[in-house]
Amino acid sequence: MTGRSKAIMLVAGEASGDLHGAGLCRALRGLDPGWRLFGMGGAGMAAAGMDLLVDVTANAVVGGSEALGQVPRLYRAYRGLRAALRGVERPAVLVLIDFPEFNLCLARAAQRAGVPVVYFIPPQVWAWRGGRVKTIRRFVSLVLAVFPFETPLYRRAGVPVEFVGHPLLDQLEAVPTREEARRGLGIEDRTPVIGLLPGSRHQEIVRMLPLMRDAAAQVLAAVPGTRFLLGLAPTIDRRLAVHHLHGGPPVEILGGQTHAVIRAADLLLATSGTVTLEAAPLGEPGVGTRAARFVLAQAGAA
Repeated sequence: MTGRSKAIMLVAGEASGDLHGAGLCRALRGLDPGWRLFGMGGAGMAAAGMDLLVDVTANAVVGGSEALGQVPRLYRAYRGLRAALRGVERPAVLVLIDFPEFNLCLARAAQRAGVPVVYFIPPQVWAWRGGRVKTIRRFVSLVLAVFPFETPLYRRAGVPVEFVGHPLLDQLEAVPTREEARRGLGIEDRTPVIGLLPGSRHQEIVRMLPLMRDAAAQVLAAVPGTRFLLGLAPTIDRRLAVHHLHGGPPVEILGGQTHAVIRAADLLLATSGTVTLEAAPLGEPGVGTRAARFVLAQAGAA
């Protein structure tokens, strides 16, 4: 590696991306602690050893007027990262984590700067906007697929791809059992429990939590004694959840305990997203390490 950069830029723009990025950062540190990790992410990636140039995860958006309000901030972030790609100490490789609208623009800038691009948790082109695969083929050096069916899809499109598995496999390794979760939360075994997982974005809370609150009221009327647990994402202010729960049945708000809520619950009311995968019975470890090896291989080839 003499004469080559010993830096890796990683870019995540949402709470789930920060979670997965943190696991990747830890794996990279474990394989070779000599690399400098820097870029955009959140508290998780920072805690895992990445130098945080910009944090936009606390203001993740889903669309509409709220998304428009974030455009200036995201553009400033893009300009700063683009400058780092072009700078004297440019990274050996750029690792993109989900957040496709922003990250595909950055992939274009990286290609122009001569920096290889690895896409970890790539856009779901199989679900919507399949035309983006052409952009990926043009600007991305390697896709790290998280679902098995993505590998042949990308290969047919002429995109270099390796299957590594979903990073939730690593994160769920330490999830408590149902009995451990209930014991830790002080819930008796026979008590009916419903978990509320309204999302990690402000607008999701505004839209979905009142619906969950009203559903909880109906459940409580039908099944007295039911307990309700809300898994609060780190990007959500507790006061926002309290506001949208007002007028409903008692709900225990638990920050940083989403997996315990999932395990303890008999039923989950969840906004579609990463958490629906977290609720699935996943189990094979080692995804972060496999992804990290491919990232380092790209960095070594830069």
